[in-house]
Amino acid sequence: MRSHVTTKGLERATHRALYYSMGHSPEDLDKPIIAVVNTQSESMPGHIHLDSIAKAVREGILMAGGTPIEFPTIALCDGIAQGNYGMHYPLASRELIADSVECMVNGHSYDAMVLITECDKITPGMLMAAARLDIPTIMISGGPMDTGFYDGKEQGYTDLIEAQGAVQRGVMTRDELSEFEQFALPGCGACNILGTANSMNFLTEALGMSLPGSTIPATSGRRIALAKETGKKIMELFNKEITPKDILTEEAFYNALLVDMAIGGSTNTLLHLAAIAHEADVKFDMDMVEKICAETPHLVKLKPAGDHFPADLDRAGGIDAVMKELKNIGLLKDNKTVTGKNVFENIEKASIKNANVIRSKKDAYSQTGGLSILYGNLAPEGAVCKKAAVVPGMLKHEGPARVFEKEEEAVKAIYGGEINPGDVVVVRYEGPKGGPGMREMLTPTSAIIGMDLGDKVALITDGRFSGATRGAAIGHISPEAAEGGPLALVEEGDLVSIDIEGGKLNLDVSEEILAQRKEKWVAPQPPVQRKSYLERYSRMVTSAMSGAILK
Repeated sequence: MRSHVTTKGLERATHRALYYSMGHSPEDLDKPIIAVVNTQSESMPGHIHLDSIAKAVREGILMAGGTPIEFPTIALCDGIAQGNYGMHYPLASRELIADSVECMVNGHSYDAMVLITECDKITPGMLMAAARLDIPTIMISGGPMDTGFYDGKEQGYTDLIEAQGAVQRGVMTRDELSEFEQFALPGCGACNILGTANSMNFLTEALGMSLPGSTIPATSGRRIALAKETGKKIMELFNKEITPKDILTEEAFYNALLVDMAIGGSTNTLLHLAAIAHEADVKFDMDMVEKICAETPHLVKLKPAGDHFPADLDRAGGIDAVMKELKNIGLLKDNKTVTGKNVFENIEKASIKNANVIRSKKDAYSQTGGLSILYGNLAPEGAVCKKAAVVPGMLKHEGPARVFEKEEEAVKAIYGGEINPGDVVVVRYEGPKGGPGMREMLTPTSAIIGMDLGDKVALITDGRFSGATRGAAIGHISPEAAEGGPLALVEEGDLVSIDIEGGKLNLDVSEEILAQRKEKWVAPQPPVQRKSYLERYSRMVTSAMSGAILK
């Protein structure tokens, strides 16, 4: 056992004494020591309740003959950081999370680990650590938030944020908005949409790194039972010596992308899957994404793309049922999982319980997946769009560029009535390096929807989008503006051409003129404090198309 380096031998008397001083017995140190990485905090609803998950995990470990040792990592809320300077930090925090787990687990030589996660960057950061450390590992999330209810109907996070535009247009009062705020998010859990948090937790199940049940609501007793089973199962993985790299194979990433396309997950998943694959030494590129998108039917539409909520997906059969349908149509691959069984065994008894929520291939929303990769003279290395959340009339669009150097300027113009039908809002210098930290553009995209421009205006950026975004929103444009990519050369009024289904993003400006503009271009300094983490991050981070990993 790894932990014996700290607990066995004559020269380890002080090490053992340190454990005894915390209440452990000699018998505890004879057992496998299991790290329980608990990201509970009071910083957001997704993590406020994770102590109850950790308690159940610990009970499961003790029942199965292990010794649990609990410690935390940081956890930032994209929603609270949204639309302000704080949004520079969530993506950058992913690397800190992975590094902190590495530091603790290797520093103390733990034998295995259970990673308790929930929100946007925490899940991928932990999966990166799992692949890097390659000791027996299972992840469990805190579960999706329950559906909100207001004004006689089910409501959620995106309904609330788009209501801000309704107030601006005068069709909702501030008092009504204030009341709405009290009901849209009814309690703990990952926000009640298919945002990045739920997307990544669902894809963790598809990867085989969590037990089936990722859609179980945060407030359900089934979630606690799943946590206890996770604690027991980690001991089985330890005894069988099954590690993440046994599970995180090419087939696992294929299945994750398959599910991603079938449910129309957040565009952020492509950032995170690429980064996790890098840690697992598995090939992952946008050609693979395009291929899987082209062959995968779009079976599920949750908010904001559709009218259903995560709780509806759970009642309809969950990710198991989605994977079963993908197997039935000959797409899903078999692979090892943390259950100790293979994928096909796990989903053998799964079935679709509500065909309105999980459609069959025959009745799919489309016969291609919910995400699209675009290329062109504006995005030579690629860009990403959540096609599932775009109205049909905006799948092709051409219009004049309205250029903004940062998110706040664009939001002010949208709410100020300065954006006209047909425009293409360009928000640049928000990429991994230029932001730095690749801020989400949820506030401007929600402003576009709220100002009733969702079927008339597109937005393109080298930043990224929240899973809550809907509309013709194209992000991750690479190379980013801060690296001198073509996005930096766009001028007010230039004609931008978008073909989402055709995978094209072009600027109607000659190469000769673009070359002249490039000669005059000067890279701006990122808006960061000297000696800060963000300054270091900006120097080290790579392209969005490679997962925004650090060099």
